[in-house]
Amino acid sequence: MTLAMVKQPEKTHSPSLIDGLADAELTPEICNLEYWLQAIRCSLRGYVHGHTPGLAVPRHMLEPGPLREASLQEFAFRATTEQMTARHLSHLVRTAPDQATMDFFATQLIDEARHADVFRWHLVEMGIPRATLEARMAEIVGNKRDAILRPLEQFALDLVAKPDADFIGGVIFLTVIGEGALAPAAEMSERKWRVFDPPAAEIAQGANMDEVRHLGVGAEVVRAHIERHPQERGRLLELIQRGLQLWQELPILPLLIEREMLFQAGMEQHRSLLGDYELIPGRRLADTTVEERIGLQAHWADEMRGQRLVRMGLTGLTVAG
Repeated sequence: MTLAMVKQPEKTHSPSLIDGLADAELTPEICNLEYWLQAIRCSLRGYVHGHTPGLAVPRHMLEPGPLREASLQEFAFRATTEQMTARHLSHLVRTAPDQATMDFFATQLIDEARHADVFRWHLVEMGIPRATLEARMAEIVGNKRDAILRPLEQFALDLVAKPDADFIGGVIFLTVIGEGALAPAAEMSERKWRVFDPPAAEIAQGANMDEVRHLGVGAEVVRAHIERHPQERGRLLELIQRGLQLWQELPILPLLIEREMLFQAGMEQHRSLLGDYELIPGRRLADTTVEERIGLQAHWADEMRGQRLVRMGLTGLTVAG
């Protein structure tokens, strides 16, 4: 399948992961515990399980069909990913070089655990009994966990779980290889569910607001490290290149194709609900294709990675992604 390249959207709702990161100038000292507490109060706005109280999952998302299956696959996978990210962050908290950095990554650990929780709760709100949720999630994610997430987890553990933990390598993993690479799919999630499943869109938007902060501060931590240790630039670039090579070897594209084909089939069934809603300015969601949505995510991934490399001080170095 050829990935179609699509023009990047202009700013729509705030803060977009795609646009917000470009303007982020955040440090661990700025994003301290008090900042985090205030940000949480603002972003959650009294939400329950990540969305407005009383905002119900629409009837068409509770009925068997491809649209529901696309959502179940997406949120089960994202919940599993966030659980694994929280575990990775425990190593960064343990090995952080100073108090401000430790405090920041402690807040990010809680953020990721909360994201996993609200994603799981959305599955419950879609009708999966709480008592059987973990088993159902394992069934839905299935081999994708072993094929995609386990190799990434092992890559990260090789950096941070050893006695001589590579703290800055662990930050690179999150900011470029792990969460950074998954961010475009998270942005797409928020946009494509806005009409079909408003609770899902609000949940995704809340998580994305946190990711702007996570990726911005992560890039700043790496930038400050390189400024103090310029001899590390080559090693860290090589680490990024190995991580991106791993991504190329993982079956992430088949996962995206499967998910987007289900969404496409569901969109065809419920096209009348979309009206003129636009995925990006000038392009109605109802008119988009599987290739186009995957291509847009690839475009976002390239652009966001470029922004982070500039922020980190890795300009002038070639990264094959």
